[in-house]
Amino acid sequence: MSKQNREQRAERAAALVKERERKERRRQVLSVVGVVLAMVLIIGGGFLINSLRDGSDDVAAAAEPTGSEHGLTIGEASAPHKVVIYEDFICPYCGELEKRTHSELEQLAADGKVQVEYRPFVLLSRIGPYSQSATEAFGVTLEQSSNEVALALHDALYADQPSEEGPFPSEDDIAELMTKAGVSAETVQAYRDGDGQAWAEAATKAAENAGVPGTPTIILDGKPFSDGANVDQLSANLLAAVS
Repeated sequence: MSKQNREQRAERAAALVKERERKERRRQVLSVVGVVLAMVLIIGGGFLINSLRDGSDDVAAAAEPTGSEHGLTIGEASAPHKVVIYEDFICPYCGELEKRTHSELEQLAADGKVQVEYRPFVLLSRIGPYSQSATEAFGVTLEQSSNEVALALHDALYADQPSEEGPFPSEDDIAELMTKAGVSAETVQAYRDGDGQAWAEAATKAAENAGVPGTPTIILDGKPFSDGANVDQLSANLLAAVS
């Protein structure tokens, strides 16, 4: 075998070794990525379930009873059950809970079976501006309008809830939504002027002082309610508990 042939074979062998090494490195990287993704899914799923279940006696003890200045109350004080729901208008799980329970809780409140208080506050400001803006709009409406109008706006904010990834409604969009919900022009202007900021800050501080760990956080008859591994179960079990 000539020297040239030996060199060519050596070069081909070296190229094959390099290719095998490249494929092995790629396989190892993909394996690591797969493990990491699996861990993310497991941790993420566990976080969701724990978020839904997370509630301590400390939260219930620190939370104000229904009828506080930081929430919207529906139903009579004489109702046998009292429900407090801490929520954030950008929280997707709050939106899902709202879809599954709001009309039913409203009817149960009208039937005298439960008193419900919705307590929006600013928890997820890191996601975008909607949490703050929506809470300010709700707060100034609650302060300056009737409970019926505030409830209509509460429902409208969830009906038009944006994705947590955005895009987020502008101040003009929220002002238009307020008008459609029956909020007066004076109150809409008050929102534009920033009059809801103090309410949003106070409501957020009250939730923090109560030790609210996340949203939604539900207090039923003075105790944290977390009966459910997901929003569907949580919603169904809450309605069953107050029916």
